Amino acid sequence: MTVSVPSQERSLLELRETPLAARHLALGARLVPFSGWNMPVQYNGIVEEHKAVRERAGLFDVSHMGRFVVKGPDALSDLESMTTNRVARLAIGQFQYSSLPNEQGGLIDDILVGRTGESEFQVVVNAGNLAVDRDRIRSGLSAGTEFVDESTTHGIVALQGPKAAAILKTVAPDLDLSMATYHCGRATLLGRSVFVSRTGYTGEDGFEIYPRLEDLVAVWDAILEAGKPEGILPCGLGARDSLRLEAGYSLYGHELSTDRTNLETGLAWITDLSKDFTGAAVLRAQKAAGIPRQIVGLAMEGKAIPRAGYAVYAGEEKVGEVTSGTQSPILGKGIALALVDNGKLAKGQVAHLDIRGRKEPALVVDRRFVRRGA
Repeated sequence: MTVSVPSQERSLLELRETPLAARHLALGARLVPFSGWNMPVQYNGIVEEHKAVRERAGLFDVSHMGRFVVKGPDALSDLESMTTNRVARLAIGQFQYSSLPNEQGGLIDDILVGRTGESEFQVVVNAGNLAVDRDRIRSGLSAGTEFVDESTTHGIVALQGPKAAAILKTVAPDLDLSMATYHCGRATLLGRSVFVSRTGYTGEDGFEIYPRLEDLVAVWDAILEAGKPEGILPCGLGARDSLRLEAGYSLYGHELSTDRTNLETGLAWITDLSKDFTGAAVLRAQKAAGIPRQIVGLAMEGKAIPRAGYAVYAGEEKVGEVTSGTQSPILGKGIALALVDNGKLAKGQVAHLDIRGRKEPALVVDRRFVRRGA
């Protein structure tokens, strides 16, 4: 099994490390370059870690990701003008999945936006786009809007899986378990008030916890220790990638990019065309003219494993290519997301992938291959 790693990597000498690097090595992790960071791709094995998250719980270090605080009387209108989802719909304590578009309607990044006060918001961004996102958001803020880059002061760990809530409650007794998915709050962990959101990138229940950097190691250790009776495992980027693909989640640089719009990649649901934002006019025009491409799910009918870049055929016609592919640990077969010409493939139809010169059959299916609790 492979993990999707961006091609634009720095040399090993320039890679950054999170405060958990020594813990990862002590736990037997194999570290790889990822978006300018030296990150664990796996510990004991991707499949084992993947199944732990689906069945019990896994803990990920995602401190390479970025988080910004945006606050002030114009913070709401500023974010509305830059992001595709309707920020005004957020209640205090609620998150939403959203994106930062460019002038052409393509994606600068897919992001999370959370409302933590009447005029205070959190924005969580991908590691590979952190600097670009930071510049984009800062440039779009009004003079009186404050911007704080908490990426420099806080880390993030993601506790994911059906046992996540019980484990976190053990180390944070005041955690509000009524907190719904895509909501956030604070909990006392090791005597410190810590920001917590019920979010993740695995398709399972879980939490993302944002300790200060100086507390990150202690928080990591406490959660792993509390999770031992439940069979928790530390997990790397390999399992994170296979989990998100089984759940049908998009990955920037694969399904998402600056030259593809949300309407093409299945993210129309986070794109409110009734409001004005950067690139909105382009998206309205594309919707009116007809969306040229779409993302579909593919489940291999044989033993072949799909990979990004493989050509996809409808009959004898090449209609697109695989954007992400792997062997599903839960389904025991190859699965893929593919960007194809709109109207060429429908659910239930058999497509073919060109895999090293052989046409391998794949059934067009819902892009969410595995549902929560499977």
